[in-house]
Amino acid sequence: MSRVAVLGAGSWGTALAVHLARIGHQVPLWARDEGLARVLTMERVNRAYLPEILLPDSIVPTPSLADALRDVDLVVAAVPSHGCRAVMSAARAEMKAHATVVSAIKGLEAGTLLRMSEVIAEEVGADHPIVVLSGPSFALEVAQQQPTAVLAASASDTATIDVQAQFRGPTFRLYGSSDVVGVELAGALKNVIAIAAGVVEGLGLGHNAQAALITRGLAEISRLTRAAGGRPETPAGLSGLGDLVLTCTGSLSRNRHVGLELARGRSLAQVLSGMKMVAEGVNTTSAALALGARYQVELPIATQMAAVLEGRSDVRSAVEALMLRPQRTEMEAVN
Repeated sequence: MSRVAVLGAGSWGTALAVHLARIGHQVPLWARDEGLARVLTMERVNRAYLPEILLPDSIVPTPSLADALRDVDLVVAAVPSHGCRAVMSAARAEMKAHATVVSAIKGLEAGTLLRMSEVIAEEVGADHPIVVLSGPSFALEVAQQQPTAVLAASASDTATIDVQAQFRGPTFRLYGSSDVVGVELAGALKNVIAIAAGVVEGLGLGHNAQAALITRGLAEISRLTRAAGGRPETPAGLSGLGDLVLTCTGSLSRNRHVGLELARGRSLAQVLSGMKMVAEGVNTTSAALALGARYQVELPIATQMAAVLEGRSDVRSAVEALMLRPQRTEMEAVN
């Protein structure tokens, strides 16, 4: 069996480790918290994030990056976006030469506005091919072996094909793409739209409003990804429409949950204090607006969600502001 390291023992990292172990890999699973690594080793279950799933014997939890990365040709990064740079910086010295890095992280870095593959590239260097894993994929359903289809996107066709082969399983299908920009931006921005979708649902505004929000959210994603150099067809695929629909409507969505709770009158601080897992859309919203300003792209949904998250507007006023925007033709609004 080949060794595939997974960095990050949250729900997504654990689910990917379980999947990889089931299809025949030995999986060192790195946890930042030494106590968590010890509990995972003893109990063989991640009670904090995936309490229903037993860890296969071929998963070896460890708090040591050196142990996790020893003799590994494929490294999966599944940490929160705000921790990506620090983890990959520490990992670089321990990584095998030319090892491929799979980014399973969705978000934008605050301040730099870099996509996660760009952050990883800055930290590990050009000798390591990078493949982005993205698409509609709740961690629990992957761990439960529910059918899932995602994208493997990279500038390297060889790396893409290798990741497709290493990850493929009876319930896990990977399509290839070379549009790294479009795939990553779509994966990050859909979390912002999902917060808005939660607001619409939480306010009880009905299916008409929800469908309109998702559709116009896709248009917003399309505008920015195209301006940033992504291909126009990418937002219509798994990393765009597929992930957007899942995150806006699925009961396991963290970002939808944030919107629901805001609509019920809770403050953002209250919502986040009650969550074990990171809702990436909260931090991505302001970064998306800054990126929109860079490319002179209007992002009305993100603008209103930023106002709500920052306490400058309430949820009903935000929805009203979206409804009262100047009307235009649909294609004019998309382009």
